[in-house]
Parts: sequence; C-alpha cells; structure tokens
Amino acid sequence: MNRRNFIQTNTLAGLSVLATHTTSYAYVSASAENTRLYWAKLLYKIAEPVLKNLGEETLQKNWQVEYSPIWDKRNEKVAFLEAFARTMVGVAPWLALADDTTEEGQLRKQLRNYALKAITNSVNPASPDYMLWRKEGQTLVDAAFLAQSFLKAPDSLWQPLDTITKNRIIEEFRLLRRVVPPNNNWVLFAAMVEVFLLSIGEEADRYRIEFGLKRIDDWYVGDGWYKDGETFHTDYYNSFVIHSMNVDVLNTLVVVNQKQLPDKPNQALQERATKAIKRMQRHADFLERLISPEGTFPPFGRSITYRLGAFQALAHAALIHQLPDGVSPAQVRCALTAVMKRMFSIEGVFDRNGWLTLGFAGHQPNIADGYSNAGSMYLTTLGFLPLGLPATDAFWADPDTEWTQQKAWTGKPFKKDGAVGY
Repeated sequence: MNRRNFIQTNTLAGLSVLATHTTSYAYVSASAENTRLYWAKLLYKIAEPVLKNLGEETLQKNWQVEYSPIWDKRNEKVAFLEAFARTMVGVAPWLALADDTTEEGQLRKQLRNYALKAITNSVNPASPDYMLWRKEGQTLVDAAFLAQSFLKAPDSLWQPLDTITKNRIIEEFRLLRRVVPPNNNWVLFAAMVEVFLLSIGEEADRYRIEFGLKRIDDWYVGDGWYKDGETFHTDYYNSFVIHSMNVDVLNTLVVVNQKQLPDKPNQALQERATKAIKRMQRHADFLERLISPEGTFPPFGRSITYRLGAFQALAHAALIHQLPDGVSPAQVRCALTAVMKRMFSIEGVFDRNGWLTLGFAGHQPNIADGYSNAGSMYLTTLGFLPLGLPATDAFWADPDTEWTQQKAWTGKPFKKDGAVGY
C-alpha cells in the first residue's frame, strides 16, 4: 500500500467507523459476543443518564453535580457541558454503526436518539439545558470534544441535525475564538474546533489549527511521549488528549485537502499524519504494558479520576486498526475488559442515581483536582472507542488471549520492548 492510500484508509477509519466494514469473519465466539455486550451495556449505563436527561431537557433539573473538595470556583454550570461533550466523543464511534435488532443494537439506537435530541437542546437558548457556551474558558475544552464526536460519526451525529441546530453550533464554535488557549494541551482544543468547521465547509481560523499542531510537534520529546507545554508531566494527558486529538486534526486536514485538490495531494501533510499515527502507536504500546495481570494500572498524575480515559490512545489505535506490531486486537480487548471489570465492579463508582462520582476506583473525592467535577468524569467513555468496530472485526471475533503483563509474569514469551526514533 502506498503512502497516500495508507493515510486515506486510516483517516477514514479514524474519523468515521462505517457499518459497511470491509473485514469479515465467519465466526464470532460466544465469549467475544458476551464481552462486547458487556462493553455496550456498561457504556450505555454510563452515558444514558447524561444523554437521556439532556434530550428531555431535565439535565440541570435532575442532576445534583458533585464538585471537587478544592473546586476552583469557576462557574459551576461548566459541569453540564463537560458531561455532555465528553460522553459524546466516547459514544460517537459506536453510534456510527448501523441499526440492527440485537440487544446491543436496540441500546445503540436508543442512545443515538437521546444524543441527537441532546445536541439540539444544548445549543437552544430557549431550553432550560442550554449550555454555558459564552462564559468561562473551559467551554473551549468541551466544545472540542463535541467537535471531535462529529468528526468520528458525521453521518449519525451531524448530518441528521436540522439547519437551525447546525447554525447554532457553528455560531457557538465561532464565538470560542474569544478564548486564548494557555500554552499546553489546550492548543489542540482550539485546533479541533476550527478543523471541524473547516471539514463542513465553514470559514476556519487556520492559524489556530497550525499553531496548535506546531506547538504539539515542538513538544515531542521522543519514544511516543510529548511534553504538555514547556514542562514534561508524568501523567496520562498524552492519552487523554494529545495523541488522539493530534491524529484527528491532522487526518481531517488530509481529508479536506483530498476533497479540495484530489489530483494534488499535500505530501508534507500526509507525512505529518503518518508520523502522528506512528507516535500514537508507540504510546499505545506503553499503555498496554501498564495493565497488570489483575486488570489494574498505576494511578499517577493529574486527572486520574478520568478512569478509562487513560487508555484513549490504545483504544483509538485499535479503532483505526493501527495497534503496535506484536500487540494483537484480542489482547487489547482482554486487557481493557479486565480493567473495566475491576474498576466498575467497585462500589461507589456510580452514585445512587447512576451518575459517575469523583474517584478512580470507587468514590474518592479527595483525589479530584480543583478543576474537576462529576461532569469531568465522563471522559472515561474514551476507553470504549473500539465499540465502533463491528462484531465481525478481529478486535471482537478473535479468541481471548493474554496481554503483555500476563505473559511476562507467568514465564511465557512476550514482546521485547525498545525505544523508537520517530
């Protein structure tokens, strides 16, 4: 496969997972079916309170939001947009799949219906659940997650919207140019909002896109790791935000370029996108190795309360069929399932009304950062991105297998690790 086709194939896979998937397998094991349904039901359980209430205009009425004990005193209504947008980006690939009559299919259809109504209400000034779009810089962050959800499922989440709603979203996104992002991962949020506008044929601030991409590239320190600003942080922000947003912004630019100049591909841009994917692959390799034989992972760094969001780079690589060499889809499925079962079986992850709580494994508000609230917790949905792959995909269809630490700690052969130079 030549470089152009490589980029085009993986761009389309990464931005919109189509139901008419080209990979086909004749057999899907019972255990794989059960695992997929477990993922689907858990994601639905997490997402349903947010999207159903927002779809029915009762989100702010019914949800008593929990805030960090050291809350930084910003407008508390940021919580509602955080919960909504972060849920949307995690469920988007799953909602992009076609309807079917299975139990999973019924859940997916219901959640998609809630999501479309939720989007409409979120930007309707007459709705009691109109979001806090025009105050607080935090809005830029979660607008970017919402924009990313539209890029991942355009035919399911953007195209069905009525013209009034689309225009309202465009206007809210444009007004976010008032927010000057700080010199850290926030530059990608500005880039994501603008590249979405570009993707739908709207006027975009190309400087905000290029500035964000350039800053991220400047902060690359090697071996699949970026600094978050001028300082290196040992945390999961490379996975929470940096790798996946960088890849999606670049891939969107590639798609736009191919539409505008089909006979004159931008070779330099394609090479940047290829490099970003390779770096995400390397980071995904680290993430897979962090999962213990017991399904645990180390709770270090900021925002550890985002739970499974720590594995977005790994989940994203699986979604676009770009896992590292020697890391099979089945071992990622098994490893992530082990983490889910370990984490979400602990009492206190959900409150009595089904909303996510502050914490890592259970209810642990003392570890929440000053900018965190219960809405922030919905970034955990990013661990579920592979649900956007159909049940026939190797990720779901291949037999269960051990992941790296399981092999390593039982004396079995496992892949030797080594640094990369890209």
